[in-house]
Amino acid sequence: MFAVIKAGGKQYRVAAEDVIRIDRVAAEPGQVIEFGEVLLLGGDTPQLGLPTVSGAMVAGEVLQHTRGDKVIAFKKRRRKNSRRKRGYRHDFSVIRITEILTDGAKPSKEPPPRPKREAKPKPEAAEGDAEGAPKKAAKKAAKKPAKKPARAKPAAKKPAAKAKKK
Repeated sequence: MFAVIKAGGKQYRVAAEDVIRIDRVAAEPGQVIEFGEVLLLGGDTPQLGLPTVSGAMVAGEVLQHTRGDKVIAFKKRRRKNSRRKRGYRHDFSVIRITEILTDGAKPSKEPPPRPKREAKPKPEAAEGDAEGAPKKAAKKAAKKPAKKPARAKPAAKKPAAKAKKK
């Protein structure tokens, strides 16, 4: 199931567990926010809102607040020695969509728990290595080619003695 929501004057197509970047919202990271303007619900039986779908709501968890890339506005009037340079970075919020609700259901106040990833076991020390260095370091050392001997430079010629003029 997917939904088309309106947030910050823009429309976003979202599904559960999607991560979207929208204009900054007034919520702390970890809080659950609600998007009430659902324009379309898709799935087996799509519902088109006129202008919104009644009783539909999308809930999302605020992951972080971030800023976009710098946008440079540079204006120049040629031959007039007139220039202006302004930089700007837009504020964004990163949201994870937790659930799409229909029939007037309310979202849960707590975000659902995220499954924890199992830690990968650390690589063992290389066998036969007295110092116990990791295998990667041993491989890197083995891959490095031996340095070539420096090429002998030709001996510089001495300048011939100049004959004195009388």
